[in-house]
Parts: sequence; structure tokens; C-alpha cells
Amino acid sequence: MKAVIGVGTNVGDRLQNIRDAKNALGRVPGTKVTEVSFIYETEPWGYDQQDNFLNCVMTVETELSSRALLGVCLGIEAGIGRVRTIKNGPRIIDLDLLFYENETINTPELTLPHPRVIERAFVLYPLHDIFPDMKIFGRDYSENFKNCDGNTVTFYSEL
Repeated sequence: MKAVIGVGTNVGDRLQNIRDAKNALGRVPGTKVTEVSFIYETEPWGYDQQDNFLNCVMTVETELSSRALLGVCLGIEAGIGRVRTIKNGPRIIDLDLLFYENETINTPELTLPHPRVIERAFVLYPLHDIFPDMKIFGRDYSENFKNCDGNTVTFYSEL
């Protein structure tokens, strides 16, 4: 199956944190990173007393279930050093499972597609790099992308 993971970081060597997350995902049995968007620098969202983030999205092909992939993402976050203190606060790495092919889920642990994709330019811009038509696993996000505020998103680099 295919999945899309959002990646964010604003603590330490942000570019290296993204590389570490990509490498860790690539070492998961039955999982392969297939694409990585450009990396964007973005202002904090939700809690603004922190440094700017680097954000991107990665697509993976995986034999894991969506719940197992979520567990892997949480394990990678912990392995890189994420400690959860302030909601939407500073973090060394954040891996959000955004989409999982052919799945719609709404449980306390996991909601797919991710419910806040449509309101986050820092997710929509990188998604546009990989899905230029903004059609992601049968859902059309082209109007969301067209109407998002891109003033808070600045191209940073390629990985």
C-alpha cells in the first residue's frame, strides 16, 4: 500500500533530522520511501513562541497496516529524541501519517485522511510537489491548495 507522511522539525539540525527520519523509514522491513517533496521553512502553527519549522512530505510503499505504520512513526520520533511537552510546541521531529491508500479511519488513535491537511499550507505546499493535480488517493485538494495562504511557506531546499 501507499501512504503519505508529513515531516516537521524545529529543534537542532533540522535538515539532518529530516534525513534521519527518511533513513529510519527506509530501514523498516517491507517499507520503502518512494518520494520526498521539497523542504519548506514555515512559521509555527498553534503555538508561536518557538523557532520556524522545516516541513516536507514523504510517500512510502509499505506492507504495514496503517496502524502499524503509525506505531513505526511514533517509534522513529522517540528514537530521534522527540519528547512531548507542549501541544504544538517545539519538536526535534514530527511524523504525521496523513494519507493511507484506500483507507478512511476515524478512531481516537488515528484519523485518515489527517483532518487538518486542508488548513495547513505547510502540508499542502509539499503535497503539491508530489501530487501536482492535488488528487491524493481519490480525494481532490486542489481548491484547498488554491485557497491556502502561501505567505507563511518559503522554499528551503531539496533533501
